Amino acid sequence: MENKNFSFTEKVKSSNTYGRIGVLHTPHGDIETPVFMPVGTRATVKAVEPRELEEAHAQIILANTYHCYLRPGADLVQKAGGLHKFMNWNHPILTDSGGFQVFSLASLNKITDDGVEFKSHLDGSNHFFTPEKSIEIQNKLGADIIMAFDECSTYGVDHKYAEDALRRTEKWLDRCISYHKNEKQLLFPIVQGNFYEDLRLKALENVKNKATVGFSIGGLSVGEPKHLMYEIMDAMAPHYPSDKVRYLMGVGSPDCIIEGVMRGIDMFDCVLPTRNARNGTALTSQGKVVIKNGKYKEDFTPLDPECDCYACKNFTKAYLRHLFNVDEILGAQLVSIHNIRYLTNFMEQIKQAIREDRLAEFRDEYLKKTNYK
Repeated sequence: MENKNFSFTEKVKSSNTYGRIGVLHTPHGDIETPVFMPVGTRATVKAVEPRELEEAHAQIILANTYHCYLRPGADLVQKAGGLHKFMNWNHPILTDSGGFQVFSLASLNKITDDGVEFKSHLDGSNHFFTPEKSIEIQNKLGADIIMAFDECSTYGVDHKYAEDALRRTEKWLDRCISYHKNEKQLLFPIVQGNFYEDLRLKALENVKNKATVGFSIGGLSVGEPKHLMYEIMDAMAPHYPSDKVRYLMGVGSPDCIIEGVMRGIDMFDCVLPTRNARNGTALTSQGKVVIKNGKYKEDFTPLDPECDCYACKNFTKAYLRHLFNVDEILGAQLVSIHNIRYLTNFMEQIKQAIREDRLAEFRDEYLKKTNYK
């Protein structure tokens, strides 16, 4: 069913890759793709204020259904006016379905065609997620883009297990579509199928027929060698519809982002930039910088001379190293701001390369310069 609150338009296409620039229209603003989405797991991007996200040119952020369901609770967020008002972010928000966390974080009791019974990782309390329950929670959270409830089978399972999980995911998608009635929220189906090309293409065909404006690709970047992820993406890329936005879930390292864009991906998210920042690792135009290292003790240069973020314009590596060595929270805050801005700027560079029709050359130059892999 058509949703007039949302639309996607392809604007520029690379001539020798699947890379492209597009615009995704949402009630909280337009998003120019390809785009990286910072992750605000518990309705906040760790150590980064909303105004700092705006200054870093973040267009959209992600919040997690499972975590917000457990704390503070979907009913409370709804009473507060939804996530946008609750966290003071007046730009697009995407929520995942909670499925990945149910399968990876919680203590599983039983997976059935009806749903998933699990114990909270916080207190061991019993919970039951169905496709309808996931949509109900996401409706209350009020994000612009929400995900269908799916089963993300783990890397290494056999074909039969992956096929059964895909069958369940497809049935759950139909239930999500039937239950979801809020036209101010866009529902993304999710392509699963593990690392089996035949299952992925089958799943993609089903999703293409049921996605209105966009869809997600799940079950990648879950511990497999990167070349396997790229092989699956290579298999799917020729079959993507041009009028729908494509979101690769949980991918955020620069090398995987550029390889994803080359293979037609429009949206990315990952905790990597902020998690690495809290551990003292910065993404820079010269490669990774582990700021705790002793060689930066008397280094009075910016973290990244090519970056325009608040941290790089105002502080030195020596100061940042000091902050981490004395456990001051400002260190994590500043490097988090930097890493997010680094990736939003990286996306801007990618888009410029697409406009100039030199995306493949940009990829090669970038990976050689930074040695990200």
